[in-house]
Amino acid sequence: MRETDLWARLNRHLGPAYAQVWAEQTSLAGLGSRTVQEALAAGTPCKTIWRAVWEALELPAIDR
Repeated sequence: MRETDLWARLNRHLGPAYAQVWAEQTSLAGLGSRTVQEALAAGTPCKTIWRAVWEALELPAIDR
């Protein structure tokens, strides 16, 4: 998964305005209590980040 795909999914589920704020402010247990932005900066693979987001948002299996 590329970063553009990650942002497209975040925008689809959270809305473009809120996705950016959520990614900057929400710490995810699946990312070691880091935010999406921190995980990206640390070089965490986007697929790993998406799995943590998917779990945190309790999205349906089809969106995994």
